[in-house]
Amino acid sequence: MSMVQLFHRNMSNLQESSRIAEWIVGFTDGEGCFSVSIFRNKTAKLGWQVFPEFVIAQGEKSLAALHIFEDYFGCGKIYVNKRYDNHHEPLYRYCVRTVDDLDGKIIPFFSMHELRTAKSKDFALFARIITLMQKREHLTLEGMITIARLVEKMNHKKASNFLKSSEAIRCAS
Repeated sequence: MSMVQLFHRNMSNLQESSRIAEWIVGFTDGEGCFSVSIFRNKTAKLGWQVFPEFVIAQGEKSLAALHIFEDYFGCGKIYVNKRYDNHHEPLYRYCVRTVDDLDGKIIPFFSMHELRTAKSKDFALFARIITLMQKREHLTLEGMITIARLVEKMNHKKASNFLKSSEAIRCAS
């Protein structure tokens, strides 16, 4: 293969990669969620667990879109939720939950390819929480309080049950 042909093939691959990245950003802006839950877990050091996840949910007819995410990032898993509610088909969720995959793949991607909606603020908070978790700060009471306060600013801005817990209240006193 000549140098010119190789150059054109590489340019074509770059253009395709750029189109897929832009599609992923747009799809995530519309259908994605960066969330962090904190819930009681007796086996966790503090009795509470931090559970971060990046999720894209779609009906069965759009399952192929979730496979694009799975293939592109090379991590995560697709789960089926057979709850129908107002849907007439199962709901599928592409989820990335491991801190290493979130920190090593999802966060770098969305740091390089910025979201264009209000979801970008949730992403920034999400990225800060993952950084704290990588530093293992979620294993200290002070770190958990910091994370819980960030979580309260995300998505629906719901009050944190952790911050209402006796552990957090004792620490604040």
